[in-house]
Amino acid sequence: MASPPVRKLAKDLGVDLHQVPPTGPRGNVTRQDLLDYQEQTGQQAPGEQPDQPSAEAARRIPVTGVRKATAAAMVSSAFTAPHVTVFLDVDITEGLEFLSELKQAPELSHVKITPMLLLARAVCWAAGRNPMVNGRFTEKEIILSPEVNLGIAAATERGLIVPNIKSAQAMSLVELAESLAALTERARQGKTSPAEMKDGTLTITNVGVFGVDSGTPILNPGESAIVAFGRIRRTPWEHQDQIALRQVTTLAVSADHRILDGKEVALFLSDIGRALADPRVMLL
Repeated sequence: MASPPVRKLAKDLGVDLHQVPPTGPRGNVTRQDLLDYQEQTGQQAPGEQPDQPSAEAARRIPVTGVRKATAAAMVSSAFTAPHVTVFLDVDITEGLEFLSELKQAPELSHVKITPMLLLARAVCWAAGRNPMVNGRFTEKEIILSPEVNLGIAAATERGLIVPNIKSAQAMSLVELAESLAALTERARQGKTSPAEMKDGTLTITNVGVFGVDSGTPILNPGESAIVAFGRIRRTPWEHQDQIALRQVTTLAVSADHRILDGKEVALFLSDIGRALADPRVMLL
């Protein structure tokens, strides 16, 4: 025996009430009796569908080696250093023209002249004018390195690595171009040395090669700033009081707010932008 609501529920569930042990008054099957029976026998609730085997098994990628080390480093950085990120659009038309002129120089004929070379030079120059970006925070003091060990974020088949060029600020343009090309090639071949992975002070990353305008990069652990270089795009731009199509990129700088305040980050980014827009300022 059961009440009309319980009989309806049993019908909906597809349960034979004669199979349900009753606990109610005068041997009636209660709603709870019905639900308990359903749970014990594993019968499905209305609308439930049996699990279907997946047409294709999920792909599982082991988190080991470079990928594991990068994950640990990024989590450590993101949850240790309070990040602040600022952005700047820059007309680099004249900077690219400068690179075209460099390609004609005989002493540079053996090296690859790219916008990353100009960025590397500009970042080193701007760091000299804003030394706090080359600092490292400790609990007792901020340590300012006299050397810019410039990290180059490189996407490899093994994952993201950030080898660095030691004392990049002291190099000639030829030396910097050679070091940048060699460092990048070793990273691609998986031949980066342990020494190249240590003691970086400042990092640059080229997100533009992936077709994006900008990003909010995470600091390399132990560093206080990282510069992201976006794709170069033809954009209507005010130039000499007229609107013209110019080559424009977006720069982003993420910084450790324990070391750098907004003004210092903005001045650093502004100096990089000035150098990319007109490389001659680096000669002054």
